[in-house]
Amino acid sequence: MKFVDEFRDPDMAKSLLDKINQIVKEIPRCQQRPLQIMEVCGGHTHSIFRYGLEQLLPKEIELVHGPGCPVCVLPMGRVDDCIAIAEQPNVIFTTFGDAMRVPGSKKSLLQAKAGGADIRMVYSPMDALQLAKKNPDKQVVFFGLGFETTMPSTALTLLQAKKEGVSNFYLFCNHITIIPTIKAILDSPDMTIDGFLGPGHVSMIIGQKPYEFISRHYQRPLVIAGFEPLDILQSLYMLLIQIRDERAEIENQYTRLVPESGNRQALQAVSEVFELREFFEWRGLGSIDHSGVQIRQSFAQYDAERHFIVPNLTIADPKACQCGEVLKGAIKPWQCKVFGKECTPETPLGALMVSTEGSCSAYYAYGKIDVDNL
Repeated sequence: MKFVDEFRDPDMAKSLLDKINQIVKEIPRCQQRPLQIMEVCGGHTHSIFRYGLEQLLPKEIELVHGPGCPVCVLPMGRVDDCIAIAEQPNVIFTTFGDAMRVPGSKKSLLQAKAGGADIRMVYSPMDALQLAKKNPDKQVVFFGLGFETTMPSTALTLLQAKKEGVSNFYLFCNHITIIPTIKAILDSPDMTIDGFLGPGHVSMIIGQKPYEFISRHYQRPLVIAGFEPLDILQSLYMLLIQIRDERAEIENQYTRLVPESGNRQALQAVSEVFELREFFEWRGLGSIDHSGVQIRQSFAQYDAERHFIVPNLTIADPKACQCGEVLKGAIKPWQCKVFGKECTPETPLGALMVSTEGSCSAYYAYGKIDVDNL
């Protein structure tokens, strides 16, 4: 395949769906309960609802939407820290656009900007570094967040800042790691996941090997999946074959992008700049050991957490918001008490409604749910 429309071919999709419908009949456990397949990445969730894949799958398959959107798992306390930095004198605070509207305990970055803070949307950390070079009298802070997908670009930017001797550039590091997150889900006492669709973009960086513990220790299969409709359907089919054959292996459907050993240059940059935190707080999931990274001592001059005073408080989500239960797959987005009512993309209460990769946002946009009758 060479062109994107080939990955959306309806005839090939129908053929894959026919195979999926046939193979579930060959899996005995499907007679007792639906198979639970978790797509870890928010990009997969978005594609599943955009193309209506969940409605096309047989009732024997239940998709569980995992915590793979970094904006969605950002706790309120970290947003409050961002605002505390942004509102200090002579600070230009920069961030990706989808983080602007994530609610803090009192306001969002967008609301802080409306109140006078110099907060600017950028498309890359290098944009923020250029701002620092053009504004030597300002302290320019980049809000670094994301899984291993975006971590290398942040690391390379800090390496560039050090090479050029830029002294007014800082990173507020909120980068997180995918493997401890999956382990935390697998260790949950009420875990009923039968298999995983692995994140494609993260795997482009880390490769296949880090997932091996899932099959070896937990006896669950994982297929690294692409993001087009045929990618997802083929990956589901590959998972079902493993489940039918009572195998638990790590397979790679997304071979056109994901090398087996990952991106060594990217991993080297990440290793040079970052080290694992002892623990990191996740929205809805609590504290997970070694699930985030921090800036190494050798790059401490660029660490916003060392340079600025921040509240660094743990803030509970609003009681009405059920983002935590949705993130863990305990409930569907539309089962949340405020979904589509007090919580909409225009007036989000929770982070899952803010990001386009959030499952609540995907349900709201593509789920064909009558919110008036919830």
